[in-house]
Amino acid sequence: MWCQRICVGLVLCGVLGLGARGLGGEPRPIIERLGPSPKEAGFRMEGYFVWGGSLIKVDGEYHLFASRWPKTSSFPAGYRKHSEIVHATADHPLGPYRFQEVVLAGRGGDWWDGKMCHNPKIVQSGDTYVLYYIGSARGSGLRKCGYAWSKSIDGPWRRCDQPLPFGEDHNNPGPYIHDDGRVIVAFRDRELKSFIATADRFDGTYHVAASDLFPGVRVEDFDLFRLGGKYHMVTEDNAGKFTGHERYGAHLVSDDGLKWAPHDPVCAYTHTLTWTDGSTTEATRRERPELFNANADRKGNGQPTHLLTAVLVDGDTWCHVQPIAPAEDQPSR
Repeated sequence: MWCQRICVGLVLCGVLGLGARGLGGEPRPIIERLGPSPKEAGFRMEGYFVWGGSLIKVDGEYHLFASRWPKTSSFPAGYRKHSEIVHATADHPLGPYRFQEVVLAGRGGDWWDGKMCHNPKIVQSGDTYVLYYIGSARGSGLRKCGYAWSKSIDGPWRRCDQPLPFGEDHNNPGPYIHDDGRVIVAFRDRELKSFIATADRFDGTYHVAASDLFPGVRVEDFDLFRLGGKYHMVTEDNAGKFTGHERYGAHLVSDDGLKWAPHDPVCAYTHTLTWTDGSTTEATRRERPELFNANADRKGNGQPTHLLTAVLVDGDTWCHVQPIAPAEDQPSR
């Protein structure tokens, strides 16, 4: 019933043109603050499907990690055999991003990521950069979560020898690392059930701390951040149970990172891409959300300034970057 009430309230706000701010002068929600993007924003690669995008700021430069696989394969299934993780850079969070190098690809042999590497999430723990991702072994259709780490954002990257102990098939790690090094990471299984795991440090022992977070609700592509003393999560609402629309972005909140409830409003973004020339585009698919704060001292804290998503439009894919206006601004009329 709570899903229905929230979805109905969101629809009414849109129809009546009402602001979705909470009572008592709370900051405007993300969906009201999304701005238009230049057509050249984001990251694309000729001849490749580009999917997802995870961003970090280092010494005034913006470093993007994304998945790619050749268009000579297929979308989306081609990623299972051919995906690799690439590094691109820009002087502004909107981009456009310039390809630098392939960071991680299937390393062959009997490794858990011997066939492919996909769905990167870049975070920082102290002076170490940690790149979470998924991989598959050669001859296996199972996906596993793991990570690589480096003292430099430019590598070299050292990979964990074994995948994280999350079960038979696990996918889409969404980490948050605290100032003291503690890790909380969301992930999902093949049925799109959601879980939370924790560890004392990124290279420590991980324990599943909460299972089946949203019974009967299929979500994926988790992004975690801290704001206002709470954990926040934005995720792809795969079947539309939270937002009322398949694959829209859902915004959830938690006091402890283990028990989650829908934000009000719950919808963080739709499939409509807006451009600075006044035009709009409807994405066929829009997934892999990440909320990025260009003003934060460390990634994952404070009001986000940009939304990153993976989009599919007319057979083309790219990492889309969209600005988010300050929370204190009043909505334009």
